[in-house]
Amino acid sequence: MHVLFVCTGNICRSPTAERLAAAFAAAQGIPEFTTSSAGTRAVTGHPVHPEAEQVLHGLGGDSDGFAARQLTAKIAAGADLILTMTRAHRDAVLELAPQRLHRAFTLTEASRLITDLHAHSVAELANLRPHLAQDQIPDIPDPIGQSREVFATVGEQIAALLPPIVELCRPR
Repeated sequence: MHVLFVCTGNICRSPTAERLAAAFAAAQGIPEFTTSSAGTRAVTGHPVHPEAEQVLHGLGGDSDGFAARQLTAKIAAGADLILTMTRAHRDAVLELAPQRLHRAFTLTEASRLITDLHAHSVAELANLRPHLAQDQIPDIPDPIGQSREVFATVGEQIAALLPPIVELCRPR
């Protein structure tokens, strides 16, 4: 299963999610789980933001070799599951790749569908989505321009939402 994470600049939230999810999957022995990330307005070619990199390393992730990239329809089409940081990012994915509707969710939305409504597959995520009140699913805030503490809080929020996603992707 290939999971694509999407945020704005592809230098903070989505690389944190990408690299942490990969680390969590490796620790659980799920070799078929792959991750990538992209930005809706990517700072193409840039490494992970220094504050986000510190948080990522502290949470057990690795930023080696990372370079930000712009989201394209081709990138979206190559993902089995697309997880965005905000509803606006999800909308941007669907503008580029409307056929991914049943595979694109916010990270918070997907995690809650798994933990609260017991989704066991990407298809079940899509089928159960109408049962979540969309206005009660918080976006993951952009830490750019914020304090080190905000970067840490955002990283911890992402890390807390990932275990159900990794478990969903475990081969059955």
